[in-house]
Amino acid sequence: MSTKMDTIRTAYIALGSNVGDRLDMIEKACLALDQDPDIKVTRTSSLYETEPMYVEDQARFLNGACEIQTILEPMTLLDRLQAIENELGRVKLIDKGPRSIDLDILLYEDQVIDTERLKVPHILMLEREFVLRPLCDIIPDTIPSIGQTPVSLSQSLRRLSASPSTPISTTTSMGENTFSIRALEHTRPTHIMSILNTTPDSFSDGGLNSPTDETALRKTISSHIRRGATIIDIGGQSSRPNAADVTAEEEIQRVLPAIKIIRSLPEGSNTCISVDTYRATVAEEAIKAGAHIINDISGGLLDADMLPTVGRLGCTVCLMHMRGTPATMTSAENCSYPDGLIPTIANELLDRVRAAEAAGIRRWRIILDPGIGFAKTTEQNLEILRRMSDLRSWPGLVGLPWLLGSSRKGFIGKITGVVDAKERTWGTAATVTAAVQGGADMVRVHDVDEMAKVTKMSDAIWRR
Repeated sequence: MSTKMDTIRTAYIALGSNVGDRLDMIEKACLALDQDPDIKVTRTSSLYETEPMYVEDQARFLNGACEIQTILEPMTLLDRLQAIENELGRVKLIDKGPRSIDLDILLYEDQVIDTERLKVPHILMLEREFVLRPLCDIIPDTIPSIGQTPVSLSQSLRRLSASPSTPISTTTSMGENTFSIRALEHTRPTHIMSILNTTPDSFSDGGLNSPTDETALRKTISSHIRRGATIIDIGGQSSRPNAADVTAEEEIQRVLPAIKIIRSLPEGSNTCISVDTYRATVAEEAIKAGAHIINDISGGLLDADMLPTVGRLGCTVCLMHMRGTPATMTSAENCSYPDGLIPTIANELLDRVRAAEAAGIRRWRIILDPGIGFAKTTEQNLEILRRMSDLRSWPGLVGLPWLLGSSRKGFIGKITGVVDAKERTWGTAATVTAAVQGGADMVRVHDVDEMAKVTKMSDAIWRR
């Protein structure tokens, strides 16, 4: 991007759209920024759905912000932003009116710019919750040079009297449909992620969904959707302790038939397809076949190509907390948390979020999972269930959606005395209830019908 004579600057750009496919337009704008040789997007905020201000007779906006590094001076950067708006088809009908894409310079280093064309810091930013909230995802402690007694962005946000916007923390496009997880909306429903193992050796349902038996697989998938699954998580490699590895080619052959079936079913048109893999090659083939989410138990640690691949493909990723590998995760060393379980999980996941951002994955494309059963003892699993709200409110992780997968796991059998994993439904139900109370946005389950009922009841209690 630069030569030895260039000075790299940091700036913050507002992203907004309320016409057409808003998410697609924002993502195209970020891609256009990245494709400019003089600009690099380094971080993004979550996305927030907000009511229009000033001109209220228009559709709701999708708003966010991004951090960029650039060698461009402010006026040249403004020219580039406006060129991107024009290339993406923006037509400005009235001031502060509807627009397919809006790119504004909010901050440029610590400079104060006051010209007819450009005012930085953005003159109205402190009265706009839809600007402050995304910026607080990235730089909450920054103090902009505005007013007589400047305060931090997070303080300014707290002072606003406006009602909070509706956040869309992660949004996955599915053809003409858009699947959204509104992680900060109190009344949001809990999504059911059903487990579809196409492996012969998974711990409780191995061999039940063979990719070679299309009729049985189709029946299982239809049943999951009919009973309440909004996400189907397909696994072609068992992650149970000491499970044997299969080749990437074998994993792909197990996963792709299930993706094809889901996409062929009329009832599957509103179902989000997730693939449980830690291999970048499998992820790429799955996304090309029509999957929407890559659910990586290692958070990108087991394959160095995973996060760059997800960034390039522009899909959503679930980053789970795990230490070691499925073969080593239960060791005493990997289950040791001398600095505290919750702080360690939060900080190690924060490292994975930063790695994902560095690989070009947008913040609105990230889901987190505390990794119940992975490098955790029974007591540690219970502590996660008790303290999910602490993870959700951890600095740097606020607003990101959470997946929790406790279904039929060994610690449930240990506590309840149920040896057969298939019979751990009641114990699983208690953990799903705790997950909803703690703020989980999705629960990953085997018993779809039963857990859909549990989440509906739990939502009615805690999400009103």
